[in-house]
Amino acid sequence: MGEIPEGFVRTYGDVSPGAPRFAGSVLFGVDEPDLPWWRVVRADGSLAKGARQRRLLVAEGVPFRGERVDMSVARISA
Repeated sequence: MGEIPEGFVRTYGDVSPGAPRFAGSVLFGVDEPDLPWWRVVRADGSLAKGARQRRLLVAEGVPFRGERVDMSVARISA
């Protein structure tokens, strides 16, 4: 998955360019504290794991515009 620094996000397509839906289904089932699954979001900035994922991202300083991550600020390319 590569390093995603605290305070930033990548999309499922960034971490798995050929199969973003597969990456999403795998990460949806992950709940490992050592694997920052919460830093991977949908391409539109929406969150697969809702309020819990948002709390973790906000705690790291990830900016939001309404309910979505502000991708113009928080997204880093692969």
